[in-house]
Amino acid sequence: MRILVTGGAGFIGSHLCKFLLDKGNEVICLDNFFTGKRRNLLPLLKNPNFCIVPHDITDTQTRIDSKIVGGVDQIYNLACPASPVHYQFDPIETIKANTIGVINVLEFAKLNGAKVLQASTSEIYGDPLEHPQKETYRGNVNTLGPRACYDEGKRVAETLFSDYHRAFNLPTRIVRIFNTYGTNMDKDDGRVVSNFIIQAINNEPITIYGDGSQSRSFCYIDDLIEGLYRVMNQNVSVGPINLGNPGEFTVKSLAEIILKKTNSKSKIVYLNLPEDDPKIRRPDITLAKKLLKWEPKIPLEAGLSKTINYFKAINLCR
Repeated sequence: MRILVTGGAGFIGSHLCKFLLDKGNEVICLDNFFTGKRRNLLPLLKNPNFCIVPHDITDTQTRIDSKIVGGVDQIYNLACPASPVHYQFDPIETIKANTIGVINVLEFAKLNGAKVLQASTSEIYGDPLEHPQKETYRGNVNTLGPRACYDEGKRVAETLFSDYHRAFNLPTRIVRIFNTYGTNMDKDDGRVVSNFIIQAINNEPITIYGDGSQSRSFCYIDDLIEGLYRVMNQNVSVGPINLGNPGEFTVKSLAEIILKKTNSKSKIVYLNLPEDDPKIRRPDITLAKKLLKWEPKIPLEAGLSKTINYFKAINLCR
């Protein structure tokens, strides 16, 4: 198939591009490189079935140019800043990516008759009052807070996907991605796993926001990519479907594991908890197990070892 991956130069997108190429598909990576990195794509450039189209999905003048991209069978829409550091840097652009940008992607899918998947997020659950979070839970989101540009933006994106499916019978899919980590993460993206690893290998203070009792679930990138592929290529549900690892860890326990695995001399320091930071986060993946026969296989310690080795390598290169 001919597949378009918007946001294909990012952490998840670059892994997805490789996975789809390995399956024998032709892959077009579309990215404006605001957070995506060209280095993530370097190993793919020799593949004749891969090409890069520099473009911003929020561009209302050219939208997505069919003359450049051509016809496609499937679209994975991953184009949006995904870490607080990046999506709060320019909240208006973040909202535009999830409204104007999503409409442009959906219109392009409609033009091509393509199946289209929206990479949504566990952040639509906000600071949840239900635990673990099922797809039926409607969330607890502050519409006025500093995270709202992303949380509410993704919620609107889900609405648009649902409406295009109802109005035009467009074959849409919605996936809610929980915390994911692994190789190709940006060391400066502000995510908890990359923060802790970089601080640990440099023997810098490990910065925990709050008292560290807040919990998260961590899914290794390879497991997530397999899940995305299965969601796209099933015809039972349009979603939303949770994808994540139901194993739950406190932020403090994550820091302690990373300190041990890196033999770091870093000390833990505690800072104020950011506004609207969720206290608990854990996916209910019953639906994914039932419909996709999918569940994560890589335990946290094994995934962290691979991720630590990656960050050590790029740290030495610099």
